[in-house]
Amino acid sequence: MNTCIKLIKRNVKLFFKDKGMLLTSLLTPIILLVLYATFLANVYQSSFTEDIPNSIHVSKSIIDGIVAGQLMSSLLAVSCVTVAFSSNFLMVQDKANGTIKDFKTSPVKSSILSLSYYIATLISTFIICIIAMCACLGYVYIKGWYMSSSDVIMLFLDVILLILFGTALSSVINFFLTTQGQIAAVGTMVGAGYGFICGAYMPISSFSEGIKKAIMLLPGTYGTSLVRNHSMNGALDELSKEGMPNMIMTSFKDVLDCNLYFFDKKVEIRTMYLILGITVVLLITVYILLNKFKKTN
Repeated sequence: MNTCIKLIKRNVKLFFKDKGMLLTSLLTPIILLVLYATFLANVYQSSFTEDIPNSIHVSKSIIDGIVAGQLMSSLLAVSCVTVAFSSNFLMVQDKANGTIKDFKTSPVKSSILSLSYYIATLISTFIICIIAMCACLGYVYIKGWYMSSSDVIMLFLDVILLILFGTALSSVINFFLTTQGQIAAVGTMVGAGYGFICGAYMPISSFSEGIKKAIMLLPGTYGTSLVRNHSMNGALDELSKEGMPNMIMTSFKDVLDCNLYFFDKKVEIRTMYLILGITVVLLITVYILLNKFKKTN
């Protein structure tokens, strides 16, 4: 156990000392923030207000709160996965530069080594994502705060679950990587592509029916929707109190991906948690089996 703790500390320290790796992990959130700050926030605000009937007056604070919640949910949904991949690249770097071979010639067990990479990734991702969450909550507070304490607690739980998902997914995929070139390729694909396929960059409702159905098969989609629900729940409730008809409220939630439909059947919140939770357990199981299989060969 003492060896495992030392390895975990070593991996976490190396991640935060490696400026290139750290910058890569923060690149996606930074790009997303810049996009929202420059034009996406105005685009979302304009498209949202166009659907509000002229007979209903909605304060700018509520609209700003919804748009800010959308930014926060997008950033957190993406960061929990992309940061995990960047942090877990240390395992691949150790393979590429031969450090793992040095470890294997020492008394360190292979299972302890694998566990140390997993836990170190979990810790590094948790630190960055919680800082990002606090910064986002500050932004929402400035723009328009309608979140209840239960919304914040549930959002925190959503982030924890997504961190577990991102760590487990990156551990399984990075297990097969062995070179710096592969790190660059996978890092680029995850950084650029994950936000689209999980519905963080563009609402799922904006895709064609075929793409929608394909995206609904991916567990990350449900993680994004969970974060969306708890980021915007308070502001949407306030919008409903302003006299917005239930039909329009349902339409808003559909467009914002708070409501998800699997082959025209609405997916309940508890089902989203179940899907993501089962996926995490399956991925961790696969990671354990991969390491056991490698050990026996």
